[in-house]
Amino acid sequence: MIDKIEQTDRSVTVRKLLSRAAKDWKMEYFAKLYAEGRVSVARAARECGVSIWEMMDYLRQKKIPSQYDFEEWEKDLATVEKTGPARGSRSKSRRS
Repeated sequence: MIDKIEQTDRSVTVRKLLSRAAKDWKMEYFAKLYAEGRVSVARAARECGVSIWEMMDYLRQKKIPSQYDFEEWEKDLATVEKTGPARGSRSKSRRS
């Protein structure tokens, strides 16, 4: 039914659904690790392929309390400086 509505063949629909399911699984898995204090929000975001802001929104939606403290902020800042901003980040480039 989905393939007819989307007007795609079944294999495209199945790949799309599997991709979405894998992303949902990753978000849930890394949110759990974050809640347990085993990963930082930056690492969870990086592993899920989303921005830190998207990960924080997801954690808030799932009502997972913030584990964020100054030490974690410093680690996340170092991660961003080392790897650059994630795709879809909210940062805007400054003009001179």
